[in-house]
Amino acid sequence: MKNSENTQSRESGAKKIISLVGGDKLVLIGAIIVVFVLFTSLNKNFLTWANFVNILVAASLIGMVAVGHTYLIIAGQNDLSPGSLAAFSGVLVALLLGMDIPIVISILITLAAGAVVGLFNAWMVNKIKLEAFIATLVTQSIIRGFAYIICGGKPVAISNRAFIKIGTTRFLDIPVAVWLMIAAFIVFGFILAKTKFGRSVYAIGGSSEAARLAGLNPQRIITLCFIMIGVLTALGGIVFAARMNAGQPSANVNLEFDAITAVILGGVSFAGGVGSMGGTVLGILLIQSFNTGLTMVNIPTFWQYVARGGLLLFALAFDFIRKERRNKELLAASMRNAK
Repeated sequence: MKNSENTQSRESGAKKIISLVGGDKLVLIGAIIVVFVLFTSLNKNFLTWANFVNILVAASLIGMVAVGHTYLIIAGQNDLSPGSLAAFSGVLVALLLGMDIPIVISILITLAAGAVVGLFNAWMVNKIKLEAFIATLVTQSIIRGFAYIICGGKPVAISNRAFIKIGTTRFLDIPVAVWLMIAAFIVFGFILAKTKFGRSVYAIGGSSEAARLAGLNPQRIITLCFIMIGVLTALGGIVFAARMNAGQPSANVNLEFDAITAVILGGVSFAGGVGSMGGTVLGILLIQSFNTGLTMVNIPTFWQYVARGGLLLFALAFDFIRKERRNKELLAASMRNAK
């Protein structure tokens, strides 16, 4: 009898944990543990504090972009231009500093440029009615071209010591870039989960037309989301330039794909209307741990591309399975209500 009660108690506790954390997030946590165990068995240096900090630093730029992508994909949109915009932002801030323009003004101008790119993307989606995939593919090419044009195709060295400190300063032995990423996750996660704007993002992702009939302005919300990812990407590009001591026009190729993979792995539905910032955090940790592990065990670069593509395929397949499960649950619920 006691064994039966204990079994029921354990099952009840497990169900509470699953309902509290979420089944998808538990799968992600399990995958992260598997990645850490696998690469630690192949390279003992993988499971060290120094390497964990390196993973977080490497994840900082992807994380900033992923925050913006979380909003966009929940809203039923996407953006393929962040890699180009991050490179352009690094080059722009380096050139401005080279003209002896004060750091604060240089950063503000670069952030404003990021906002303008986001506004341009939103204009193409809202006014010209281009699909976000096509619109931002256009921007990806244009902005990368401008990144090369404004610096003559050569990296721009940064000698401003105060600016370089942004990339080297640590607090509690953790670099500023990581703290900025954590702050972005907390602030934008709160906005998404607890504010009217966040609920509006979910609403237009679920059904733009229904949201419009309910009194929301989908075009305005989409514009704000594109501006948000533009500014966050520009900020990430600025910090990346400070870390590298240079603005590099060829940097951050395929950045957007890593960010999208992390967001989809984290439970944000590519169909829109579903997801959370907490899932994105786990997705970022998983993909960057995976990428770092591949490098540490000396997997050739070409095979790393294959592995990352496979991870994106897994993320999309996982999203499809989640979508099918949600549809079945909604159908079952509607049938019960009909009775």
